[in-house]
Amino acid sequence: MVSPEEQVKKLAILLYFCVVFVVLLLWQVGFGSVNNVGTEPSSMAEMHKTYFRQGYRLVGNHLHSAVKVCQWTKESLRHNRVCYKELWYPPVQSHRCMMMTPYLGCNCHCLYCWRLHTHDRPRLNWKKFPLAIKEFDEPAQIVEQAIEKRRLLLTGWKGNPKADRKKFEEALKPTMMTMSLTGEPTLYPQTSELIREAEKKGMITFLVTNGTVPEALEKLSPLPFQLYVSVSAPNKKKYLTVVKPLVKEAWEKLNRTLEMLPSLNTRKVLRLTMIKGWNMTGHKEYAEFIKKAQPNFIEVKAYEWVGQSQKRLPKNAMPYMQDIEEFAEKLSLHSGYVVKAKFEPSGAVLLA
Repeated sequence: MVSPEEQVKKLAILLYFCVVFVVLLLWQVGFGSVNNVGTEPSSMAEMHKTYFRQGYRLVGNHLHSAVKVCQWTKESLRHNRVCYKELWYPPVQSHRCMMMTPYLGCNCHCLYCWRLHTHDRPRLNWKKFPLAIKEFDEPAQIVEQAIEKRRLLLTGWKGNPKADRKKFEEALKPTMMTMSLTGEPTLYPQTSELIREAEKKGMITFLVTNGTVPEALEKLSPLPFQLYVSVSAPNKKKYLTVVKPLVKEAWEKLNRTLEMLPSLNTRKVLRLTMIKGWNMTGHKEYAEFIKKAQPNFIEVKAYEWVGQSQKRLPKNAMPYMQDIEEFAEKLSLHSGYVVKAKFEPSGAVLLA
C-alpha cells in the first residue's frame, strides 16, 4: 500500500511536469513575453493561438514576427521534390530556405491571399494595420529566434524514415531567408538591418513586397539578394477590387515602386498572380508595367484555391496551367520577354 507521503510526492512530481509543459507551450506560442503579458486583447491572443495551430511560431518579445516551415522544404526532405525557385533562381535550396516575416500585419486585403485577414472568422478581429505594438524587436533577435524556432519545428523529421538524412542535417542550417510568410515585410522599419543580420548568419535574402511602401525600398541598404514585387492587376479599377488596399494612393505607390526598380542593383522579379475572371486581361497594360520596371524575370503564377481565400473566391477562379501558358505567351508578345521555364505543380511560368 502506498503511503500518504509517497502519494503526495508523486502528485507533486506530476504537477511539476504539467507546469513545465504549459510553460513550454506558452513560450512556443509567444505568450511568454514579459512585455506582452496582460496587454493583448482577447482577439489578438486568439489570433496567436490560430497561428500556432497553423504551424507558425511567433518570434521576438513583441510578437510581430513569425517563422514557419515551408511546404516545399517538407517536400524536399520527404520526396526530393523541390520548389521552382530552386530550379529557376540559383543558389536556392528548398530544404535550406527559412520562410518568415518581420511584420505579421499587412496594408492590403488581397482576395487571393490564403492567409487570415481580420474579420475573416468570428473572434478574430484584430488590428492588422498598423499592428498595435509599442516598439519593434531588434533584427538580431528576430533572425536568431527564427532560426531556432524553425529548427525546433524540424526536429521531428529526424525520426521520419522517409526523410533524407543528409538533407535534414543541412536543413537545420538555413542558407536563405525569405520574407514572404505573411504580412508586408517592408512595414518593419529595420528591414536593411534584418538583411544584414541574415547575411551574418550566412543566408541570402528574398524579399516579397506588394510595392505600396516605396520609401522603404528607397532606403534599403543592403538590398536583398532577390526582390519580388507583386503586380496583381493591369489597371487601378481592377487593382482596388483585387488588392483591396487599406492605405490611400496604394496604386500610385505601387507605380512609384515600379519606376524605381531599374535603379535598384539586385535581382528583380515581377510576380503576376492570375485569378481567372478577375485580372487575366489587359496584356498590354501589364506589358507597360514591365517596360517601366525592367525586371530580370517575370513570374506568371496561378492563383491557388487554398486557405482562407476559399471564402473569398469561387473554385473556378483558379486557372488551369493551360490558361497560365496562354496568358504568358500573349504577355511575351507585348513585352518582349521570352518564356524560359514552366512548373506545373505551382502553376507558374517564367519569362526573362
